[in-house]
Amino acid sequence: MAQTPTKPEGVDPEVWKKALVASPRELRHLIRAGQYNATTSGLCAGYAQANLIVLPREQAYDFLLFAQRNPKPCPLLEVTETGARQTSICATDCDIATDFPRYRIYKNGELVEETTDVSSYWRDDLVSFVIGCSFSFESELVEAGIEIRHQTMGCNVPMYRTNIDCRPAGSMSGKLVVSMRPIPYNQVVEAVQISGAIPKVHGAPVHIGDPSVIGITDIDKPDFGDPVDIHEGEVPVFWACGVTPQSVVMNSKPPFAITHAPGYMLVTDTKNINLKF
Repeated sequence: MAQTPTKPEGVDPEVWKKALVASPRELRHLIRAGQYNATTSGLCAGYAQANLIVLPREQAYDFLLFAQRNPKPCPLLEVTETGARQTSICATDCDIATDFPRYRIYKNGELVEETTDVSSYWRDDLVSFVIGCSFSFESELVEAGIEIRHQTMGCNVPMYRTNIDCRPAGSMSGKLVVSMRPIPYNQVVEAVQISGAIPKVHGAPVHIGDPSVIGITDIDKPDFGDPVDIHEGEVPVFWACGVTPQSVVMNSKPPFAITHAPGYMLVTDTKNINLKF
């Protein structure tokens, strides 16, 4: 099934045309120049996308341990040297402070700003954690004939805070966040197999079916992202989500943190095929 993502609201049509055919490096340049500022779902098919959390060195070890204990929501693609803005493993010519379409600034666990460039916030004591994202395997679901509803609706994927506790580590603790995609019943097994083959971008789902079992009271009111239509004959399928570190930040209240805005990802140079078993 051919599926071209619908242009997100507010994106210039000419910029959208460029984004659809851009390489990861070209897309990062569009973002860095302030030309593209929208969800990255559906762009640069076949390449891994990534979440972000940046913490002061004082909290970085605790989060590293947290990620190791919670590999489903926090599969690490790269951890930078202290103070470094450049990635050295997952992408070249990549500035962590400018190459995500949108960022969030947290102070003492409170969201204080959303911005497209965090250069002015950068400090020499910051450590960046680049975390695999489920947007990565969406292109393979599409190739298998599975519709990605948020792409066809031109909106962000719905994400929910669950009642599932992550394994704590030092000062870091919080609830698991999941992303949801409606999948036809007869394609659920295939979706599980496809995503499960790429554990570095969250892997197989953590829950299928009744959202109330994992503490979601209203599937039409996601905590992050946008609601999507669920058609008759479809079941909601939930994957661990790289927004989980933001849930952890809100719960653990480190003095300072930078994250990506949910759904506004870094597109890396790393191919999905290189992250498979």
